[in-house]
Amino acid sequence: MVLGNVTLPVMVRTRIEREGDAIFYIPEIIGHWNPYVEREMNWYMYEAIRKLADQQYVEQDAEQFSEMIGTFEIKVNERNVFSITFTNYAYADGYAHGLTLMDSLTFDIVTGKRYSLAELFKENTNYVEILTNIVNKQVKERDIPVFEENVTVAKDQPFYITDKSLVLYYPLYAITPYYYGMPKFPISVYEIESIIDEDGPLGRMLA
Repeated sequence: MVLGNVTLPVMVRTRIEREGDAIFYIPEIIGHWNPYVEREMNWYMYEAIRKLADQQYVEQDAEQFSEMIGTFEIKVNERNVFSITFTNYAYADGYAHGLTLMDSLTFDIVTGKRYSLAELFKENTNYVEILTNIVNKQVKERDIPVFEENVTVAKDQPFYITDKSLVLYYPLYAITPYYYGMPKFPISVYEIESIIDEDGPLGRMLA
């Protein structure tokens, strides 16, 4: 929201839903100056939470869980950029441990537009190759135990944005053993400044 020359964050409240042994903490934008944008963003966030819950049944091949919790974390809420992550932890009896799944969304809070990874960069830039090189450099520098010698970055790699960074992440088991946790790769916006779309969310983080 813009008030004069000042960009304000959007207001968010938390709604709680319970389903048996499951509990979900659901973010809801309130007081948006455009009711349509508010509804759209809230719907996409709720859908992300529900999809993670449904995915648990597939990933763990379980009919029910003794514990499930869905949470969220706002990573950026400034300069008309809203980036948020969602996590779902579920444990089914008989398994050695539970499983955590993650998803994320990045919006323009004026228009409600959702951004893909490709839309963060200028057209006709080889952002996949550049990000892949950075990720593999971090793997070596941080001594991350990976399954393959070279980690790949997908065109639609999951991501979120923080104040001055683009963060790429991978699901559990995707590139590292379970004990390492969910690998995340923060990339400074200044490191990739030359390929960033100045009018997009990362461009605003540069301003």
